Amino acid sequence: MDTFDQQHIWHPYAKVPNEISTYLVESADGAHLNLEGDIKVVDGMSSWWSAIHGYNHPVLNKAVQNQLGKMSHVMFGGLTHQPAIDLAKTLVAITPENLTKVFFTDSGSVSVEVALKMALQYWHNKGQIEKHRFVTIRGGYHGDTFGAMSVCDPDNGMHHLFSGVLPKHFFVKSPSMVPMDEALQDLESTLKQNANSIAAMILEPVVQGAGGMRIYNPQYLTQAKALCEQFDVLFILDEIATGFGRTGELFALEYVDVTPDILCLGKALTGGYMSLAATLTTDEITNTVGTLMHGPTFMANPLACAVANASIELLLNSPWQDDIARIEKIFHAELSGLRQQDKVADVRILGAIAVIEMKEEIRVEWMQKRLIELGVWLRPYGKLLYAMPPFVITDDELITITKAIKIVVEAS
Repeated sequence: MDTFDQQHIWHPYAKVPNEISTYLVESADGAHLNLEGDIKVVDGMSSWWSAIHGYNHPVLNKAVQNQLGKMSHVMFGGLTHQPAIDLAKTLVAITPENLTKVFFTDSGSVSVEVALKMALQYWHNKGQIEKHRFVTIRGGYHGDTFGAMSVCDPDNGMHHLFSGVLPKHFFVKSPSMVPMDEALQDLESTLKQNANSIAAMILEPVVQGAGGMRIYNPQYLTQAKALCEQFDVLFILDEIATGFGRTGELFALEYVDVTPDILCLGKALTGGYMSLAATLTTDEITNTVGTLMHGPTFMANPLACAVANASIELLLNSPWQDDIARIEKIFHAELSGLRQQDKVADVRILGAIAVIEMKEEIRVEWMQKRLIELGVWLRPYGKLLYAMPPFVITDDELITITKAIKIVVEAS
């Protein structure tokens, strides 16, 4: 671990000085990270869901280089540029047809902030200013900024420290934790009693991310959307983690063809090259909101838009469905047996996502070091050891990950 790094740089969800080792990455290519000391590890994290094509991809490199020769950035206030226009056209084309308007932001958390603000301004402009609260399912995670924190799980969403100063919203039972009928009854009851104060429902479709890495029945989305329509509440889907193929569908909402009023995208949008996100919405919401009071400095950054265009084209022209099915099949074959381990609470697999939930807290420092010795990069937290590798990972590379997972689980 670099001493200056340990003493002076604040890493995510860590102290200074950092108690858990950090590892210096010198370069990355394909599905590998090349660490200091000539250590090469298979990346099982896709840099937090984003690097779906792996690292140092020639097509994405070229897209950045070509755009760099024209301009790296230009403000989006009063100006526009072709990469943003092309990207917006693509996003409108590949998402549900009711989503026709695109607002670009510079991170997933901010795209959630924008979604919440859209919903609030929508009801304000309709003269229903009392509709200023949100409803969401427990176990969710939507980001680290204030609005996003307020709709993360209040107990396990990593933000309970701020509960005293966050806006108070409604948290209903999650279909990932209780039977779906029970979850829907809780939602219906909450809407029936409070719809006059609720602007929108927000949730991650099918897979909940950092709030607990849980998977639930997609049919919940259809029923939840119907209830939101019945009680005049907008429906926001956060596909920042699930979008662009990770679950086996291009977007997780496609499991049931549900159509949100607002959709948040990010992470894999640029193939992990640049920070960029987007919030899509309908004609009705756009027309009612009018001027949206938001405008990030790096909104629609041309470099990020250019590489996003290249990444989406690369994805759609690849056999990505076959890759996801292949990864899922190997995960099932190699990891399902861990359910029999006494120390394992659950194994959850969907698409290119595998989650091993332990019964006790993981010794992160020990496990991370052991995984690197086994040639693998994973980032466990809490009771969860999980993998979401690049789609381009080979069978051998993937089995390197699953073998390492089995070794550290059995040794825990």
